[in-house]
Amino acid sequence: MPVTIPSPTAGVLHLGPLPVRGYALCILLGIVVAVWITDRRLRTRGGEPGQALDVAAYAVVAGIIGGRIYHVITTPEPYWGKDGNPLDALKIWEGGLGIWGAIALGALGAWFGCRRVGVRFLDFADAAAPGVAVAQGIGRWGNWFNNELYGGPTDLPWGLEIHQWDAAAGRAVTDANGDAIVQGVYHPTFLYESLFVLLLAVVLLLIERRWSLRRGQLFGLYVAGYPIGRIIIEKMRTDEAELILGQRLNVWTSILVFLLGVAIVVHTGRRRDPNGSTPGESDDSEPDNTEGPEGPGASTQASTM
Repeated sequence: MPVTIPSPTAGVLHLGPLPVRGYALCILLGIVVAVWITDRRLRTRGGEPGQALDVAAYAVVAGIIGGRIYHVITTPEPYWGKDGNPLDALKIWEGGLGIWGAIALGALGAWFGCRRVGVRFLDFADAAAPGVAVAQGIGRWGNWFNNELYGGPTDLPWGLEIHQWDAAAGRAVTDANGDAIVQGVYHPTFLYESLFVLLLAVVLLLIERRWSLRRGQLFGLYVAGYPIGRIIIEKMRTDEAELILGQRLNVWTSILVFLLGVAIVVHTGRRRDPNGSTPGESDDSEPDNTEGPEGPGASTQASTM
């Protein structure tokens, strides 16, 4: 018989009266790892220890809000449909964070945080790009705990076993004998995306080691790179989605984000100050509020996580 990937029968563990949800733990773990990576990389760009965490405090809150807003807008039926409940839009722990909204509002929050902390936004964005990709890879496992975001049926050895799911209770539906009801075996699109974004993080680091990039270009490569895999994976998913001209809304969004990423790479490539420039050189187009070991605006090429 073919081997399948099992899914949890419960996405929440109760520690006394306190519910601990696997989805939330994956998101939090991804955030912690991303901040740690960003902090190490930002220091090589003249930042000070702890600045990444200070900026992340703004970016994370804004990103979670943006991710939820995007999900609710693009998947309105559970909240505004015939049997929907608008209050369920507040139940983030049940799953449902749209990555595009998280990235958009998270970037805005990071920009605001950089202004408050005194860090160049493009330096922070470049430092954060690989870590954000890693955080996405970790966060996708939250969908595994919730038995969601899978593709079509498959008999491949890595097929994902999915249960009939009670989202409100955070666990599988059971039969008369108390056994979890298996709905079927499907493509594990959450796993495909997790592996893709982890590979993307590695590719970004390799590019950074190989070529001298200007401020903001690594961030642009991340913005352009993620939609490439997302379009493929989005076409495999079978969950309900808004359609525009026969294509899922996220496919169109991915195309627009890819073009935005290309524009960022081209635009920042015309800037005067490359990451590999002599420490102490400043970017005339952006005020320099950072103090590095070599003086204001010190910038050195980062190649470590």
